[in-house]
Amino acid sequence: MRLLSFYYFRCVSIIDNIVKKVGTLVSWLSLLLVLIIVIDVALRYLFNTTSAASFELEWHLFAVIFLLGAGYTLQQDKHVRVDVFYHRFSDKTKALVNLIGTAILLLPFCAVAFWESLSFVETSFAVRETSPDPGGLPARYLIKAAIPAGFLLLGLQGVNLFLMSLNKLLKSG
Repeated sequence: MRLLSFYYFRCVSIIDNIVKKVGTLVSWLSLLLVLIIVIDVALRYLFNTTSAASFELEWHLFAVIFLLGAGYTLQQDKHVRVDVFYHRFSDKTKALVNLIGTAILLLPFCAVAFWESLSFVETSFAVRETSPDPGGLPARYLIKAAIPAGFLLLGLQGVNLFLMSLNKLLKSG
């Protein structure tokens, strides 16, 4: 049992560290996104100029923040939750809800999204996809690679949530 406990804590710790590091790095992209938007708006209204590349960079950064930050958001328990009943539940009931929700909804969704996005990204890399807009960004395949990466990180954090919920249930039962 001690060996199993060691592997449990080691696995949870490794996943937590990966998700936290990626989440922290991605959070700095928010500042960069705000700066780019401010510059874009200033150029548009002060000099009546804009570019497809700046607009695409804005939504590319937003996509990366959203996709790669989702696991960190779940880790920090800051995700959107319809909290009508959940906040009134005991810790044991919360753990049970998290365990069942993670096993039935989150992990299968992440697995399907990850798997289905791989061919989408592979095709984009194969054709060296770029922006269809004149003056747009090159290498669109790089932004598309964030899709499976984001679902992988979210799935890993889902595994952590499942393990922590199971641990809480086993300790309280």
